[in-house]
Amino acid sequence: MTAPLPLNEETLRRYPLPKIASGDKDARGSILIIAGSREVAGAALLTALGAMRAGAGRLQIATVASAATGLSVSMPEAMVSGFPEARDGGFAAAALPGLHDRAGAADVVVAGPGMRGNAGTAKLAAALAATCPRLVLDAALLHALPERRRDIADKPGQAVLLPHPGEMASLLSLPQEEVEADPVRAGLSCAERYDSVTLVKGVVSHVVAPDGRVFRYEGGGPGLGVSGSGDTLAGIVGGLLTRGADPLTALLWAVWCHGEAGKRLGKKVGLLGYLAREIPDEVPCVLRDGGQLTP
Repeated sequence: MTAPLPLNEETLRRYPLPKIASGDKDARGSILIIAGSREVAGAALLTALGAMRAGAGRLQIATVASAATGLSVSMPEAMVSGFPEARDGGFAAAALPGLHDRAGAADVVVAGPGMRGNAGTAKLAAALAATCPRLVLDAALLHALPERRRDIADKPGQAVLLPHPGEMASLLSLPQEEVEADPVRAGLSCAERYDSVTLVKGVVSHVVAPDGRVFRYEGGGPGLGVSGSGDTLAGIVGGLLTRGADPLTALLWAVWCHGEAGKRLGKKVGLLGYLAREIPDEVPCVLRDGGQLTP
């Protein structure tokens, strides 16, 4: 196993983002965000903000029925659809056909933030794997993957997985302590097992590709350890994919942008106390200063 490469501007120069497409919103692609639940409706909003600030063109949000109206007002840039809701506040099984159809019409799908894990979650993961070549999975959907491993590993196009240590432990059927003791090994195992570009979240984060490449990011400061921060990261990844970046490039830039946004907010607000909803607003300037918002 080779030593991880530092994830910094020098490394990112080897993985440039696509140039900005001219034309209307369709030229920058369409993204569908499947997210939220009755109690955590805001996760869909945070993910959407991250996607749009990263440059996605056309945005749709699929959420549970009780959250749809509020989200459509909070995110007027999006087409928001409410789907049948289970008793637990998550998606009902009756939502799956509609979600599958909506996913098939999008260029990129980000699914999982704020969702409830229930009986339909594994079926949704399998349906998305069969339908979406460009797929980002987070939170509840990660816990559903072990029983759907082949669906993800065999899908056309590599998925992007965004587990924290607990979710990584679930993906690998390991104790969380083993993941935390050797996050690089866990990331390599996960990337190979699911044939997916994988982020191992932590104070120090690692991006791992299925071919064994590993990148280490030292973090954007303690302020990023706040509720909703991971949802914004999922959106940034999806937004960069929507612009045409390959999965590894999108994840590298997203992790770096997310961390650099945290550093900027640390200087403006303080090391602690800024909100996850403030992170996406910093992303365009981070991309511009990194030379990646030029025509």
